[in-house]
Amino acid sequence: MALTDRLTDRLSDRLGAAAGARDQVLRRMRRRFGIKRYLPRTLFGRSLLIIVTPLLLMQLIAVTYFYRQHWEHMTSRLAFAVAGDIAMLIEELALTGGPEAQRDLFDRAGRTMQLTVTFEPGQTLSERPPAPGHWILQSELTWALNERVGRPFTIVPEIMDRWAEIQVQLADGVLVVLVPRWRLFSQTSQVFIIWMVGSAIVLFAVALIFMRNQIRPIRRLAIAADSFGKGRDSPDFKPEGAAEVRRAARAFLVMRDRIQRQIAQRTEMLAGVSHDLRTPLTRMKLTLAMLPQGPDVEELRADVADMESMIEGYLAFARGQSSEEPVPTDLAPLLEELVAGARREGAAITLDAEPELVVALRPSAFKRCVGNLLSNARRHGTAVRVQAFWSGDLVEVVVDDDGPGIPEEQREAVFRPFYRLDESRTPDKGGSGLGLTIARDIARNHGGDLILARSPQNGLRCVVRLPA
Repeated sequence: MALTDRLTDRLSDRLGAAAGARDQVLRRMRRRFGIKRYLPRTLFGRSLLIIVTPLLLMQLIAVTYFYRQHWEHMTSRLAFAVAGDIAMLIEELALTGGPEAQRDLFDRAGRTMQLTVTFEPGQTLSERPPAPGHWILQSELTWALNERVGRPFTIVPEIMDRWAEIQVQLADGVLVVLVPRWRLFSQTSQVFIIWMVGSAIVLFAVALIFMRNQIRPIRRLAIAADSFGKGRDSPDFKPEGAAEVRRAARAFLVMRDRIQRQIAQRTEMLAGVSHDLRTPLTRMKLTLAMLPQGPDVEELRADVADMESMIEGYLAFARGQSSEEPVPTDLAPLLEELVAGARREGAAITLDAEPELVVALRPSAFKRCVGNLLSNARRHGTAVRVQAFWSGDLVEVVVDDDGPGIPEEQREAVFRPFYRLDESRTPDKGGSGLGLTIARDIARNHGGDLILARSPQNGLRCVVRLPA
């Protein structure tokens, strides 16, 4: 029993592995050969494909039916009619005698059958390669002449663009017949093809205009949502388009107003609480100043200083949510101003910024964002490097330091308000725990983000990414 169980388990494992491998191969084949790879990625392209595909299928079916039911049948009937006229001419020619009778017969053929007929006595058909022409016309006419005439012949499909020449070998010469092309070729086919192509072009143009007008409100909604995500307002946006698009636009406007109201309420609350806390804090500082010096008083003063730093952090966080409007700003002068201010305070900072880094941002808020990063780098490192450059369609501002850095498992935790690493809890080195929180909040309000990584100087790298 134990051996049987082990064999069963091994077989089940192998079958499971084979099934998993098979499913993986099928998924790869679907990704490689699936129809989704060839579908348009935009809603406009897919909608247009939905409209155009049935139209093209209908045109293809109509053209196929036309060629099978009309073109071939009509061409066959016309070819048999011409072949019958030529067969009758050959029979009449055998019954007539003399040049006068031949000329009279050929004149009557020209008047009644619109055929130009000549006879070349003593001549034979010359060997010639097949002449180019419409394959259906040539095949139908060849079949008809074989059925009705039953003599050697050659066909020249196009003579001077309006005539087809048929040469028939008779016993005493060659009968040359010039047939008007309209007797072999129906003009309705050209009209039908022109009508099909013209109607397809008109329908495609109408569908293109209609779908573009229907997609435009969706594009405007996407642009408004993207602008709102980047902290930019869209005052001229209004619901328009189909009922479903209007509903989505109205839902977006309600959501935008709700978010803006919540941000404003939070900002006002933080500013109000921070302002109200300053009054008792000032009284506490005055009271401590009047007390005699002592260890307990010094501890209280340190606590009051820490509380004051936290309140300043509250106010800075509230100012980060201010209603400052984004304006096109060149980052190079802005960064030079921040670096110059930090150098005046004794920091060793190098700056490498590309020219013409123009981005729509809130200058004061962005200064606070980069200022917090510089302050954090100066606090924990001795050498700081600032870079700004284009990275695809994004602008990146990188701040590197040579400090102790932040462990990878704590790089997301430090963005929580008032979170501080163990080695930064001392009053002389640790901040309020809001610097990185405010910096990321400002970056995300601009539609970007703040990412932490390891610096080439073995310290901390802060990367601010901003959309163009």
